[in-house]
Amino acid sequence: MKQEVVLCITILCAGITMLFVPPGPSYLDYFDWRVLALLFCLMAVVAGFTQCGLLDNLARRLLEGEKPLRLLALALVALPFFSSMVITNDVALIAFVPFALLVLTMLGRQRYAVWIVILQTLAANLGSMATPIGNPQNLFLYSFFELSPGEFFGVVLPPALLSLVLIALLCLRLPAENLQVRFSSPLEPLPRKRLLLFAALLALCLLTVFRIIPWYITLTITVAVLAVWARELFAKVDYALLATFVFFFIFAGNLGEIPEARTFFMNLMQSTPLTASVLASQFISNVPAAVLLADFTQNASALLAGVDVGGLGTPVASLASLISLKLYLRTPEAQPKRYLGVFLGLNFAFLIVLYGLSVLLTGSF
Repeated sequence: MKQEVVLCITILCAGITMLFVPPGPSYLDYFDWRVLALLFCLMAVVAGFTQCGLLDNLARRLLEGEKPLRLLALALVALPFFSSMVITNDVALIAFVPFALLVLTMLGRQRYAVWIVILQTLAANLGSMATPIGNPQNLFLYSFFELSPGEFFGVVLPPALLSLVLIALLCLRLPAENLQVRFSSPLEPLPRKRLLLFAALLALCLLTVFRIIPWYITLTITVAVLAVWARELFAKVDYALLATFVFFFIFAGNLGEIPEARTFFMNLMQSTPLTASVLASQFISNVPAAVLLADFTQNASALLAGVDVGGLGTPVASLASLISLKLYLRTPEAQPKRYLGVFLGLNFAFLIVLYGLSVLLTGSF
């Protein structure tokens, strides 16, 4: 539902700019076909891994047995942090927030759900910034500015590593008690041949991200593999996200053709690119902010840091945060006011710390 709301907003924004820049052949130049193709392929591959039960299997192997509560919390938080680097922050939260809530309910420790789910949300958003495929804005900016691995990782790895340390320390706020984790159903064996197939497609996507293999080859192979061996995965792709990118490309492209708008955004991104990116993310979310502002700056580092760190703060700043909130509110013991209070407190604390680090890394405000 969240993505459909964003899609409707992007359609409206694109429609308004079409009044000033009528549709024509030049619209085709707005689209980053490489990003759209990679998004499609990555979403299909992640859906394949999920269908195979890889994430559930990994989580159960990691958690089963006798463990201190603090170590259990750290494991529940580490799962979305590291997995989001490959499967994206959205998918990591969809997979592991319900799993964490289930484990806490089994253990009679629902009172810790607010703390752990919010730490999982921080972990997914901040872990995903560490790779070009961890979230849509990274994938877009890595492609748009043709960043080298050194340029990219130099901006994102220090905040990601600092975040991991801070999140691990926050797990220590939980009481020191030992728990016994047992799952009632046995582990299902993983379909190895199918996993190898999706692993090969993921490797192909990564080679395309790093510009070793052209995007159209990866797209062709992925579509062919799905058509022959996993046709049902076509229905698992988030086409609303793809459409959102299409209409935001139109919106941003048209703004670039309107002299007054172009002057405003260029001046804004020239003077305070990092701050502008963070603030834009708070109100329109970091993925749209990245697409909107990319045309108006050459300071890729500041924009990349701004939209990644800008995913902290309000629940809207990263739409992945709304996934966690929605999943938590479904629980019978949900405490919405407490959740939002803790969420805003931790998010803005992390935002302030990582904004300061990003200023040092990028040399921009």
